[in-house]
Amino acid sequence: MISINGLVKNFGELEVIKGIDLNIEKGKIVVLIGPSGSGKTTFLRCLNVLETPTEGKIQIDENVLDFSRPVSKKSVAQFRSLTGMVFQSYNLFPHMTALGNVMEGPVTVKKIPKSEARKRAEDLLQKVGLADKIDFYPFQLSGGQQQRVGIARALAMEPKVMLFDEPTSALDPELVGEVLRVMENLAKEGMTMIVVTHEMRFAKDVADEVIFIDGGYIIERGHPDQIFNHPKEERTKQFLSVFE
Repeated sequence: MISINGLVKNFGELEVIKGIDLNIEKGKIVVLIGPSGSGKTTFLRCLNVLETPTEGKIQIDENVLDFSRPVSKKSVAQFRSLTGMVFQSYNLFPHMTALGNVMEGPVTVKKIPKSEARKRAEDLLQKVGLADKIDFYPFQLSGGQQQRVGIARALAMEPKVMLFDEPTSALDPELVGEVLRVMENLAKEGMTMIVVTHEMRFAKDVADEVIFIDGGYIIERGHPDQIFNHPKEERTKQFLSVFE
């Protein structure tokens, strides 16, 4: 479903992603782990072209972007619509209610009638456990609730794949669980997900594959049991020893 070939990302002289190749099957949950500054978030942002790769090719289903040549804004926008992105910071529109935040994309971007978008938004807010908060503004919601609105907002665009960039890192510890439960439910429903996280228990329990990235390279990848209990690479062992 997702094919990444020769992905490179430079910021000036600094090469952050150094030629990553990766295939991800539909319905799989892939968790990216690694130290801060390893390139995980940059890699994720390249997948929905929030950062434009320097080189490489990304394909989702039949949709391909080849960065060996210039890509048009239209093709980038079309490609980006295939992905739903959930950020560390919630990035909600402060002047809109939870309902308004979830409706905005379908109405503005997809030109879906407001009545249809409202019904979809209400269903999604119920799905993430916020049916009683649809008329609340972001400042009236906890961090965990805001992040769940963010997930509903991303789902409202009916993406092929959900991208999560450390979705619990800005939350108080007692609020982390409510967000992870929503993500676990999405996994059970077969949503394809790529997750950057430091939540190792989530990675162990939910991931189909764990990928350890360091220095812009994939150092090791495999089933959670293999990565966490039988890592092959010394650098992987060193990183995971911190979490024991």
